[in-house]
Amino acid sequence: MRIVVIGGVGHVGTYLVPWLVEAGHEVIVISRGQRQPYQPHAAWRRVQMVVADRVAEDAADVFGRRVRDLKPDVVVDMICFRPESARQLVEALAGQVQHFLHCGTIWVHGPTVQAPTDETQPRRPFGEYGINKAAIEAYLLEQARRGNFPATVLHPGHIVGPGWAPLNPAGHFNPQVFVTLARGEELALPNLGMETVHHVHADDVAQAFCQAISHWSTSVGESFHVVSPAALSLRGYAEAMANWFGQEARLRYLPWEEWRQTVTAEEAQATWDHIAHSPNCSIAKARRLLGYAPRYSSLQAVQEAVAWLLDRRVITI
Repeated sequence: MRIVVIGGVGHVGTYLVPWLVEAGHEVIVISRGQRQPYQPHAAWRRVQMVVADRVAEDAADVFGRRVRDLKPDVVVDMICFRPESARQLVEALAGQVQHFLHCGTIWVHGPTVQAPTDETQPRRPFGEYGINKAAIEAYLLEQARRGNFPATVLHPGHIVGPGWAPLNPAGHFNPQVFVTLARGEELALPNLGMETVHHVHADDVAQAFCQAISHWSTSVGESFHVVSPAALSLRGYAEAMANWFGQEARLRYLPWEEWRQTVTAEEAQATWDHIAHSPNCSIAKARRLLGYAPRYSSLQAVQEAVAWLLDRRVITI
């Protein structure tokens, strides 16, 4: 099939595009042309690259037509963040594509109520990102269920892989937290460290997209969680990573208002966003209907990413 991947050189696209090429598909990637994939792969030599500024073309109401004119059978949209952007694509592609896949987020659920959360749980998103993603999901699935548009929505967790800093046990992205644990130094965590985070390796997200394409009949009109088999508490995550470095975790717990004073404002905001959601999601539906089988646990995914940071001396211990 002829597959267009919008935003195909990012975290997931780095793995997804080679998966699709090796499966025999003709792949076209649309990106701003400002970066390279995180990992090299010979498959990229067989990919047609199209440079486009989606934000500008959305504003000019031409992006949907650009995608349509590439004559895809399947479109994978990794970088849609506004309902009006999704609507423009649907209006341009309706009746023109066999399958449309949107990359959502487990944050559409808002705060965890029942753990593990399955896809039937209510959407109570907060924050612009989660609210917009939930609105996009609702719109796409409504179009699919009316028979107007063959859409599938995949909701990844905190995406991890070699090439960028993973979400750390303090709930933000400063990789020095791993240095603190590796050196056996004390790490402060907010509250009691019992809030949860739910990672997923980028390669496993790519696998889920491929499985959704292969299982068209059971994926259209549905949304799926795409995460590792189990979430981690901040405390458990910190202890496991310290042990990985051959150390015993030295952890201190501080009330939120006190803890936030120990980090930068940016780090505090990132941590608040993550612990306020405390995601813990089920992959039973994706296993059953797509054959999704993640290769990485949360810890395995993080450890591969941290090993990359150490190997490139992004962090040193």
